[in-house]
Amino acid sequence: MDKKICVIGGGRWGKNHIRTLAGLGCLAAVVEADAARLKEYTELYPGIKGYADMDEAIACGYDGYTVALPAELHYPAGRKLLEKGLNVMLEKPMTLTAAQSAELVELAQRTGARLMVGHVLLFHPAYRKIKEVIDSGRLGKLFYLYSNRLNLGTVRTEESVFPSFAPHDISVLDYLTGASACRIEAKGAKFLQDRVYDSTLVQLEYPGNVHAHIYVSWLHPYKQQLLVVAGSKGMLSFDDAADGKEIRFYNKRIDFENGVPVKVEAPDEIIPYEKKMPLEEELRYFVEHLDSTIGINGGEAGYEVVKVLETVQQIIENNGQQE
Repeated sequence: MDKKICVIGGGRWGKNHIRTLAGLGCLAAVVEADAARLKEYTELYPGIKGYADMDEAIACGYDGYTVALPAELHYPAGRKLLEKGLNVMLEKPMTLTAAQSAELVELAQRTGARLMVGHVLLFHPAYRKIKEVIDSGRLGKLFYLYSNRLNLGTVRTEESVFPSFAPHDISVLDYLTGASACRIEAKGAKFLQDRVYDSTLVQLEYPGNVHAHIYVSWLHPYKQQLLVVAGSKGMLSFDDAADGKEIRFYNKRIDFENGVPVKVEAPDEIIPYEKKMPLEEELRYFVEHLDSTIGINGGEAGYEVVKVLETVQQIIENNGQQE
């Protein structure tokens, strides 16, 4: 790949951007404030540029930039890049507020820069296959979906579980339904700390009478990353934390015979899918679309996720009701 990409932020997740882009042959530079860490990267990847200051990297005008900084820095970094008309992929969440995200979307449109958001599960081959199955009509009319993201920890002290865990689930539900939620209800519970919610249940309604819920908790005895999709002709499930990581199709439905509901069942089926690395697929997509339209995980999609995060927080503080 002949594009030159600069990674801004070489920390816990940024190091994965660096390694993956190097593997794709398009890592050109790294911005990292920690001098020792920056030295490690420039020694590990000879030929790349290392910067302690983002402005120096911006002045070089690379083909694209990925931003893997703490969430509170996404907005100022993204704004600085987009104001220069530079292409950028911001890690999730796009920003901390919907207003900030909307501003970045407008700025990208005005300057003609490409703006993408790092909702990596949309490049997970299992979720891509599930989207394919839904769009094929095999499940029939979509009824409901739910997504559980549960584990014991990691407990945050400054951030509740929903903004910590749920950006993945919101992005997946929006992707699979092809829409944004039009109605939201939410309840949260605090057990360990006074200001931080440890579990949250969010119910969402999508256009066409499609319903969904997201349940997240870091007070759970085992890890689960379960998606269930139910339609008029069949159902499927996928647990990304389970052994085998199988997509299971349930050939089950409810029919009516003379007005009486009847359960119809046939054997389950495992739906095969090609195993690929989601982050590699995501970054490859970003690089390949620097000269065209970002159709997946564009700025508008990132804005919709942040809007749900913000709305859920407001609803919880308003005792579960959307204003």
